[in-house]
Amino acid sequence: MGERKLNSTNMLNETRITQDCDSIYAICKIGGRWKMMILHQLKNGTLRFGELRDAINGITERMLTLQLKELEKDGLIIRTVYAQVPPKVEYNLSPIACELLPIWLKLDEWGAKHRELMK
Repeated sequence: MGERKLNSTNMLNETRITQDCDSIYAICKIGGRWKMMILHQLKNGTLRFGELRDAINGITERMLTLQLKELEKDGLIIRTVYAQVPPKVEYNLSPIACELLPIWLKLDEWGAKHRELMK
């Protein structure tokens, strides 16, 4: 999973739609298969890489690494590296990501309601 070209159709389309709608911009930052799961795991506090990997069933180490890099780049998580042997790295939610907590609770409620309606 490499970097997308800046002039690719996919990148140009994403740029267009995120400029027109703040909700779409927000969903692009937290959307995808794994990002919400990672953020959900971090809502209870700081975790190390191995703890995140073990808590998220089915995610590969490579995918976890890529998603953590994107979340850090987007300012949603804070990565803290401790200068010790063996290396110690911890992840936690950034202040801007913590602002999403009430929204996640409402989204959880909506998801439970919708799931029940669709049975």
